[in-house]
Amino acid sequence: QVQLVESGGELVQAGGSLRLSCAASGRTFRSYAMGWFRQAPGKEREFVAAVSRNGGSTDYADSVKVRFTISRDNAKNTVYLQMNSLKPEDTAVYYCAADPVFSPSGYHTASYEYPYWGQGTQVTVSS
Repeated sequence: QVQLVESGGELVQAGGSLRLSCAASGRTFRSYAMGWFRQAPGKEREFVAAVSRNGGSTDYADSVKVRFTISRDNAKNTVYLQMNSLKPEDTAVYYCAADPVFSPSGYHTASYEYPYWGQGTQVTVSS
């Protein structure tokens, strides 16, 4: 198992930047592909970004492409989400999740593929 703790969410003005971090417990962090998801009030949880076990493959939702960057540091057991040019519609609780995918270069974008989740961190973007 892996335990995940997100941090870095806060109130920011439109056009600003934030970096979210997700720290994982245990010595098997490199066994998991990692994903970021978000859920806005009254909406379903949606995929934001994913990174493969080896960090070599990434994927993004169309709504955040170019603006957001996912990365991981396997030595620090941490995955990051750099968010630039933030918009009010980016306001949501952001969750990181771990997926025990077999392939080092594989990842999933569907939330049901991720059995392990953090508690979430609130990002609020004011206009």
